[in-house]
Amino acid sequence: MGFNNKGVDHLVKQVQRRRFSGVLGINIGKNFDTPVDAAKDDYLYCLEKVYDHADYITVNISSPNTPGLRDLQFGQQLDELLKAIAERRKELIDERGRKVPVAVKIAPDMDEINLKAVAEILVETGIDAVIATNTTIEKASVAGLAYGDEQGGLSGAPLTHASTDIIFALNEALQGALPIIGVGGILSPRDARAKIDAGASLVQLYTGFIYRGPKLVRECAEELADI
Repeated sequence: MGFNNKGVDHLVKQVQRRRFSGVLGINIGKNFDTPVDAAKDDYLYCLEKVYDHADYITVNISSPNTPGLRDLQFGQQLDELLKAIAERRKELIDERGRKVPVAVKIAPDMDEINLKAVAEILVETGIDAVIATNTTIEKASVAGLAYGDEQGGLSGAPLTHASTDIIFALNEALQGALPIIGVGGILSPRDARAKIDAGASLVQLYTGFIYRGPKLVRECAEELADI
């Protein structure tokens, strides 16, 4: 998994052919072989390419499958990246007459100090939402299993509590300044409810589709109907 694809131009061509009329988010990130100090150029290039075709854009700085990508989550690198994206987005709003929300997707493998710093930068740079979380590189929960030591991010049930904990801490840090989209190990309506109770405004499903199928969407919607 990760960013394996045929590039942003191919993506746009595929999106232009879509028949789906619902909300479409497009995920952008740096190329595998782009140095971290040049990553900003990749993000800005992709932002402009997908802007007219997305209902919202996810700035992915947390995939563990792209070398160095997670370094963009911290300090000056994050601040510079998001300020550049905000500035270019402002220009695109003026040019295209349309504001496309931007969300930043973060990792679950972050301590409280770094998480608070990230929250401050998200607010300062005018980001519209935060997606918590991507996959985890913490493999203790699968230690000793047949494929437990493979590279890459871990998703599904082993991620459930870690992502929920991050949502809770992030909600405390943000104090309602921007919405949180909860992701990670939602395999049941109870899991979706836990994300909302922790502070998420919305939830996204990924691995749950493999094990539960599309009916999981209906079950989660029914569970959260009172919100």
